[in-house]
Amino acid sequence: MAEEVLIPSSGKITSQLTGSLLAVAFLTSLGSSMLYGYNLAVVNSPAVYIKAFYNQSVVNRNGTGLSEETLTLMYSLTVSVFAIGGLLGSVIVGILVSRFGRKGTVLNTTVLVFIASLLMGFSRICGSPEMIIVGRFITGIHSGISLSVVPMYLGEIAPKNLRGFLGLVPSIFIGTGVFIAQILGLHELLGKEEHWPLFLSVVAVPTFIQLMLLPWFPESPRYLLIEKHNIHATITALKWYRSKCDIQAEIEEMQEEQRSLSSVETLSVWKLFHDDTVRWQVLSVMVINIGMQLSGIDAIWFYTNDIFEDAGIPAPEIPYTTAGTGIIEIIAGLVGCFSIEKLGRRPLMIGGFTMMGICCGGITVSLILQAHLPFMRYVGVTCVVGIIAGFCIGPAGVPFLITAELFKQSHRPAAYIVGGSLNWLSNFTVGFVFPFLQMSVGSYSYLVFGSICLSVAFYVYMVIPETKNKTFMEISQMFTKKEAVPETQGLILVDQLKLKKMNGYGGMEHASLEFDSSSSVP
Repeated sequence: MAEEVLIPSSGKITSQLTGSLLAVAFLTSLGSSMLYGYNLAVVNSPAVYIKAFYNQSVVNRNGTGLSEETLTLMYSLTVSVFAIGGLLGSVIVGILVSRFGRKGTVLNTTVLVFIASLLMGFSRICGSPEMIIVGRFITGIHSGISLSVVPMYLGEIAPKNLRGFLGLVPSIFIGTGVFIAQILGLHELLGKEEHWPLFLSVVAVPTFIQLMLLPWFPESPRYLLIEKHNIHATITALKWYRSKCDIQAEIEEMQEEQRSLSSVETLSVWKLFHDDTVRWQVLSVMVINIGMQLSGIDAIWFYTNDIFEDAGIPAPEIPYTTAGTGIIEIIAGLVGCFSIEKLGRRPLMIGGFTMMGICCGGITVSLILQAHLPFMRYVGVTCVVGIIAGFCIGPAGVPFLITAELFKQSHRPAAYIVGGSLNWLSNFTVGFVFPFLQMSVGSYSYLVFGSICLSVAFYVYMVIPETKNKTFMEISQMFTKKEAVPETQGLILVDQLKLKKMNGYGGMEHASLEFDSSSSVP
């Protein structure tokens, strides 16, 4: 019997950070999340060389070169096709994680990285611009899958008191990927014309390391128990990820969720939208994922060089200044990662979005006044740094973590499809709309982003509860009470119940509804 293997329960589901947990967080983020950040920035440095290659390839084929408009269109397609691939990856991730598991999906999709690396690496030898575009599309598919499956995997293997810390590790690696692309893109390293194919294809190296080491670690215990009904594999996985602590309480919590889902199959996206019991969770995931991309962070990344140039920074020094922003991303990500279990999810999201909104307004003011007040140029640079830091502290990683926390096992894959799809659609929209927005309203375009950031911060403050140190079942019950309050207010005596402010969120205070957040659900 499985019970004979378990240690007597103490009612606690807390654990220390083990080497296995840290290793899995490192390996999954290194070969998956970091590649997303790298591929966001990798095409900026060799843009001139790639365009020259496109033009020369067409000359070799047709005898005539491309017009400036056509060349710009081809390069824009090279950049934006990454987001189209990401959208496709986010749509199919639900099928993959249900069939192959969380770790299995991470490992099986590494083949996409190797195919893309070969295509982009040999594109110049073959004289084929199409190989670069297809390679970028395939890397986009991999990133779309990774942005969902890595937080899902880490969220399910982590004990509740470390779920926030491990959930933000991928965001640190995303910033690291951007920074590595900026450094390798310097002229002294891979920024020369002869090196750009290698620059595009070097992503295969971290993925190879992941493929060699990650198979030695277990699958998600929640997936093994709730979806595969394998109690012995679950116990083995938990013992691997926990350090001499009581796993009985954690298994009991998972078994309770399993019993609650015994008559519920894994939901499709269509059924998720029609499930009234999770309407607030779905709306919250939609708001924070759309807000993450419509915050203007992509516009800042794309146009950082222009802002620094306007600030009077010499052109030869701009690449090094831009690389300095990559260091800020990593530091801000580390601050968020090490403070999330003390401060909680809400403060990081509210504070991050608010900081971004204020700094977007600051950029608008600086761009308007810098012609009359020279010091305003430096205000603009400060605001750029503020937006990047505010984004990396919370909004860069918490939305993916929250998506895992707000849903039970049966709803989680569909929720990641919704959140991931909207994230990539918003990314694609910003990339195409921002240039036209900037042409039409000029400096005031950043006010649009600022308004969105402040609106998302207000929504998080009013609607989303604090999920720190709570089990998935406890979080589900918090939203269940939110649904129940309006329906039962008129039927319950006022002197029996009272509303209280619970982490900025209206919950029911009553003896039968109270529970200790540090204990397991019985």
